[in-house]
Amino acid sequence: MITKYLNNSLMNRLIPGYSREDISKTYKDTPFEELLCYHNLNEPFKDHEKANLLISMCMDNRNQLLIPNNFAYILRSGGGNLRHNEFKVSYAVAVGQVKYIALIGHSQCGMVNLHQRRDLFVNGLVDNAGWDREFAEDHFNQFSPIFEIGNEIDFLLSEVKRIRGRYPKITVAPFYYRVEDHHLYQVMED
Repeated sequence: MITKYLNNSLMNRLIPGYSREDISKTYKDTPFEELLCYHNLNEPFKDHEKANLLISMCMDNRNQLLIPNNFAYILRSGGGNLRHNEFKVSYAVAVGQVKYIALIGHSQCGMVNLHQRRDLFVNGLVDNAGWDREFAEDHFNQFSPIFEIGNEIDFLLSEVKRIRGRYPKITVAPFYYRVEDHHLYQVMED
């Protein structure tokens, strides 16, 4: 079933959520369980008066979550990278009083091997935005090292660890969105 899409190293780290029994015991009775039930199991939406969850995910338009209104704050950035977005996280924690953060990486992410897209990026800014080529090249060279994420899963787990260190009272969990089947997977941590 999912093995045709995943290589062995990924398969060993992803836990599908095709039933409630697949959901990790540590996620039971948390917004993480609700997230998996809403998105993967198409469970009916409940009314939520306020969000208890912050979701950080990639800006990629292929990633669409099935969740109700008021269920979560959502931050979208390239690769789901929270560097340079921590004030927004702090706002959701301090003012919004969220207690849970779901970090969602995804397959086929454009922030992986970003340097291989340099010409496409530069040419796109020149052709589509009217930028000067040298300015577009400088822009890429300045920012691509900040936003390159390497391997999706490794980056995701390092970001989970980093965010846990910044917000030690908040429960942070990694998830993986497969654009091939539009399902969320739990990610095993070491």
